[in-house]
Amino acid sequence: MTSVLMVLSGADHWTLRDGTEHPTGVWAEEFAVPYETFREQGFDVTVATPDARVPTIDRLSLGISGGMPWTMKRIAQKIETLRPVLDAPANLYEVDPDAFDLLFYSGGHGPMEDLAHDAADGRILTRRLAQNRPLALLCHAPAAMLAAKGEDGSWPFAGRRLTALSNTEERLNPFAWKATWWLETRLKEKGADYSAGLPLRPHVVEDRSLLTGQNPQSSQRLAERCIEMLGR
Repeated sequence: MTSVLMVLSGADHWTLRDGTEHPTGVWAEEFAVPYETFREQGFDVTVATPDARVPTIDRLSLGISGGMPWTMKRIAQKIETLRPVLDAPANLYEVDPDAFDLLFYSGGHGPMEDLAHDAADGRILTRRLAQNRPLALLCHAPAAMLAAKGEDGSWPFAGRRLTALSNTEERLNPFAWKATWWLETRLKEKGADYSAGLPLRPHVVEDRSLLTGQNPQSSQRLAERCIEMLGR
């Protein structure tokens, strides 16, 4: 059976420039849509977080910020159905990433707080990239790439074609104006070959075994592209 390790942030806030903590976590659509898409294919999906912390669903992702009311109602229902999965995540530091056919990282602002600075997860990403095995990161989840480091100290994702939430889209979040850094800018500074599609529209970039999605609207397309890659 095809297996997926779905990595979620364990953070429940994002620390801003003035020291305030903006409540956040995992963006609902970015977890529920890929999870259900993989399960519909019969994939075995393991959800993991740092130290098995129960992930927080960003409340904004279930309101008007998340999309049209009928869409959010459907996503909220999925989240409630999947609550037992969210309440019992595996410990990211104790699972064997090599045992999974796909590593999939869901976004939300949570990764900006924890995974972006997580050296242990950085090693997981560095190894996965070197193995040239399927790896997908969505929206803010590419922040986790920033913790990756090669043996020579270089950044393994330098020169790789990828996407992530754009600065244009980040500006739509009023609290983001108080952020200490924005993801698009940091990825470019590190040497990524970053590209963005239209704001709030699906955009997926593929570079060998690395797949990235720009925003929540890319959730379905990214999951489907992962399925296609695994079927090769």
